[in-house]
Amino acid sequence: MHSVLRAVWPSFRRGTPLALLLLASACRQDPVDLAPQRASDPVPAPRETSILSVPIDADADALREAIERGVPRTLWTINRREPRCIPPQKVRVFGEELNVTPPIGCTIIGEVTRGPVTLRGDGQIITADLPVHARISARDVAGVLKGETATGTARVQARMRLDIRPDWTPTGKIDLHYDWTTPPGIDFLGQRIRFTDEADEKLRPIVARLERDLPRELAQLNLRAKAETLWQEAFATLELNKRNPPVWMRVAPKRIFYNGYRMDGRRLRLDLGLEAVTQTLVGVPRPKPPSPTPLPSLDRSDIKDGLHLYLPVTSDYRTLEPVIQRALDKRSGRPFTLPGIGPVRAHFSNIDCYGATGGHIAVGVDIAARVDGEDTHGRIWLAARPVNAPNSPKIDFIDPVITGDTDGAGGDTALAIAQAPGFSDLIAAALGQNFAKDIAELKGKIGRAIADKRTGDFVIRAKADRYDIGQIHAYGQGLHLPVRATGKAQILYQPR
Repeated sequence: MHSVLRAVWPSFRRGTPLALLLLASACRQDPVDLAPQRASDPVPAPRETSILSVPIDADADALREAIERGVPRTLWTINRREPRCIPPQKVRVFGEELNVTPPIGCTIIGEVTRGPVTLRGDGQIITADLPVHARISARDVAGVLKGETATGTARVQARMRLDIRPDWTPTGKIDLHYDWTTPPGIDFLGQRIRFTDEADEKLRPIVARLERDLPRELAQLNLRAKAETLWQEAFATLELNKRNPPVWMRVAPKRIFYNGYRMDGRRLRLDLGLEAVTQTLVGVPRPKPPSPTPLPSLDRSDIKDGLHLYLPVTSDYRTLEPVIQRALDKRSGRPFTLPGIGPVRAHFSNIDCYGATGGHIAVGVDIAARVDGEDTHGRIWLAARPVNAPNSPKIDFIDPVITGDTDGAGGDTALAIAQAPGFSDLIAAALGQNFAKDIAELKGKIGRAIADKRTGDFVIRAKADRYDIGQIHAYGQGLHLPVRATGKAQILYQPR
């Protein structure tokens, strides 16, 4: 039967009466309803790998407090005898320098303290400013100067670059330097007694100690605990669309990596990233979230945040039946012109649609028509493979095979109508319009659903800026048009 149909198909499309006779004769030899064999294969559920940017705002005050703990308020004190507060005064006599006064000693008493630490940043440079105040006295200068106090101010800066080891331990490379804005000193007998050398001697070990101790203080930021919370809560099932149909995305992280940080004013933002397997499920009850795995070691990557979602548009064949029925009802308002018969009006009912073997879609239709004043009817089956152009929802049918119950003239007329020009194209166009509408609605729903989605203490913000339509395929479970969305995604740490 099928071989006869394929043989007569070219002649029938040209309207050859012989084709009708051969077709009718062949069909009368097999008076059964030749429904195509049903397929049972499920729609596959591919898993996509997505990269999600995870900026975490660290507490900059905690970093400032770490520096506060690392630098004492009183940097140093002094109380010592200095035999040469003022060096000997010299004169040149006959080319030689002679001391005219002996060196003048004194007792130096004082302390240097610091003020509150302030923190600022620009990009990856974090600067801690420590104001330093010196108050130094010189006493018993040659038994004449009983007490003269000098004050001075200095600015100490700690310029830091942070890093995070694979075990989540933060480290810092620190460059400390300072300068005196007002060097401490006093005037005596026309001479300036300066105390910067004494201050420098005491500041140098403070700088060395801070360079040694600050990385240990940074560990108090407890980044691992925040990352552990992020990792556990990222194993989630997100609702992308509530109904018609329900769409879910399961997120299962597999890698976490570090892309650096930025200091903006007083906000320290760590740029972490998740590489996660995203699985999109359509038309099923809410799936359970994936089981969390232990937090892995921190990885390095320069991969940018990229969102990859697999958003299949899968239609149950039962939902396609009224779509086909409406298209055929609309077409029944105009007669079909059949070769050797002329104009014939037809009505269509009892639509049956399912997935057939070989990636074909099967559509069964009861056709009733009036020919030569007599009512005739028959049932036909269209089996064809749906195809679409790259990135297009427009559907065409190729390799069409039309079969049916050809017992009697009614069956012949039904076959002739089904093989009339444009019949299969009409069904394909109806399905294409349906999928185009579904895709447009899905884009809007997905865009709204992933724009701002809270999961525990984290908010997922994503934007899909590109949709790629794959190749349509008829599975036993449904007619499936794969759609992939790409864009950007962030997970923001925002405790309730």
